[in-house]
Amino acid sequence: MIIQRAVLNSRPGKNGVPVAENFRLEQSTIADTIQVGQVRVRTLYLSVDPYMRCRMNEDTGSDYLLPWQLSEVADGGGIGVVEESKHDNLAKGDFVTSFSWPWQTVAILDGSLLQKLVPQLVNGRLSYFLGAAGITGLTALLGIREKGHVAAGANQTMVVSGAAGACGSLAGQIGRLEGCSRVVGIAGTDEKCSILVQEMGFDAAINYKKGNVAEQLRELCPGGVDVYFDNVGGDISDTVISQMNQNSHIILCGQISQYNKDVPYPPPLPPDIEKIQKERNITRERFLVLNYMDKQEASVLQLCQWIQEGKLKVRETVVEGLANIGAAFQSMMNGGNIGKQIVSVSK
Repeated sequence: MIIQRAVLNSRPGKNGVPVAENFRLEQSTIADTIQVGQVRVRTLYLSVDPYMRCRMNEDTGSDYLLPWQLSEVADGGGIGVVEESKHDNLAKGDFVTSFSWPWQTVAILDGSLLQKLVPQLVNGRLSYFLGAAGITGLTALLGIREKGHVAAGANQTMVVSGAAGACGSLAGQIGRLEGCSRVVGIAGTDEKCSILVQEMGFDAAINYKKGNVAEQLRELCPGGVDVYFDNVGGDISDTVISQMNQNSHIILCGQISQYNKDVPYPPPLPPDIEKIQKERNITRERFLVLNYMDKQEASVLQLCQWIQEGKLKVRETVVEGLANIGAAFQSMMNGGNIGKQIVSVSK
């Protein structure tokens, strides 16, 4: 069977900025028959995420991420529909997902590595299982619960950087649902800031490309910052940390501003900021959602309930066609999208 697939065409280099041309679309073939335990699936949606930037390097810098190989098919979170099954628990027509879905139109996969999806849990919006009801939502929810120390009624202020992104836009809303009394987002355009406040219930949002971020933070967080959901690292994070309270908490989710630089993860703080962190007893521990998969099922059900109740607003940036996945990746890394970046492969 002839298929299309997206492969890694070139590496941007450890300090390089990814471009669409780092990927290429090519024709390939898969077997016409499947073996016992396998399923043939047609790909519906693929997830494009910032962590994938690390996989473009020969060395990901991580002990749990494998690098993509040149001229080999890339992979990540994906959703598809079963077209043929020789696995006892999966049938034709089932919707399934995997964290390591190949970027190709049709694939033969081991059925035991797939998770069956229930579309009704997300009001039929299957792509939500890659975002708000998937690993992205789990990262936001479990990050807050495991590292944020949010307590209802404690009058806590949360700041979220990268707040208009896939994880940040959920984290701010979840922080509120979990008990924060004030939530402030940091994003890169006036449009994003407006969406955060008007649509997603943030109390305020700062466009870091306009004005003085430190001054705006002092104005919008007069009682200081108790919880910081950090998606970006760098200068923005240094500014937030300098205004954090005694015994406050950093949820170290991502460091997207550092992903194109050859630095360790998590990147070290500048000496003056590290001094503040230690003097104020601010926690800053690496958070990896994969360490909490025993809480996955209950957490996904919680996320789905909030979605169904309209308490968790979801934004997606959807790009049509596997041929455009490289452009989608470039746009996402440049901060050009709002919410989760999804590639729709087939209808």
